[in-house]
Amino acid sequence: MLDGSMVRRKQEKKKRPPFGMPKGIVLLATPEGWRHSVLTAEGGMLCGRLADVPNNADPAEARTAAAAMVVGLAHDFHEADVEVTWDPPREPRSWTGQVALVTTPPNACG
Repeated sequence: MLDGSMVRRKQEKKKRPPFGMPKGIVLLATPEGWRHSVLTAEGGMLCGRLADVPNNADPAEARTAAAAMVVGLAHDFHEADVEVTWDPPREPRSWTGQVALVTTPPNACG
């Protein structure tokens, strides 16, 4: 007979989200379309194309779409609210944005 103190319980592992917390974004206008690289706090990077933004879209439209994508990623994967602040462009057709946490995720340590 096993008593409660002798039974081992499986410890639930906290599963890491498949995407790290965004901390920055780079947006580039290319002839093929608007490209982005999202940088994460953990040192990762997610690169791709803004699929719903036409190649000839105004840069403000592309920045708005890119910021919405980052806000959605932070919310979906980390239950966190973030905002993107765009730096003044240093090069033509290239923008860099900083991602700031607006609310702390419910499972954050601290």
